[in-house]
Amino acid sequence: MHLAYPAVLSVLLFCTGLYGVLARRNAILVLMSVELMLNAVNLNLVAFDVWLRDALHAGQALTLFTIAIAAAEIGIGLAIVLMVYRNRGTSDVDKLRDTAEGAHGAEEAAEPVSAEKAEATA
Repeated sequence: MHLAYPAVLSVLLFCTGLYGVLARRNAILVLMSVELMLNAVNLNLVAFDVWLRDALHAGQALTLFTIAIAAAEIGIGLAIVLMVYRNRGTSDVDKLRDTAEGAHGAEEAAEPVSAEKAEATA
C-alpha cells in the first residue's frame, strides 16, 4: 500500500476540519470540526503504523488513546455548549465572545463606583 493515499486523505480531512473551526459560528459545528481533525490524525497514525510495519503497533495503540480522549472531549464540550445555550439562548460563538467581553468591561466600570461609595461612608 502506498503511503500517499491515506496521507492525502488525512490532509484533506484535517484541512476541512480546520476550515470548520475557523469559519463556523455554531459551537456544535466547531466541536464536530475538531472531531474531524482528530479523525484525520487517527488515520495518519494507522497509515504510518501499517507502512512502518511496527511490531508493537504503537500507532494503533496511540489511535485508541486518541479516540478515548476525543470521546471525553465531545462529551464535556457538548455538556458545556448545552448549558451555555440554556443560559444565553444561543450557541453562536461570536455572540458569546461579545457577552464575555461586555461583562468584563462592566466589572471594571463598576469597581471605581464601589470604591467611591466606600470612601464616602468611611
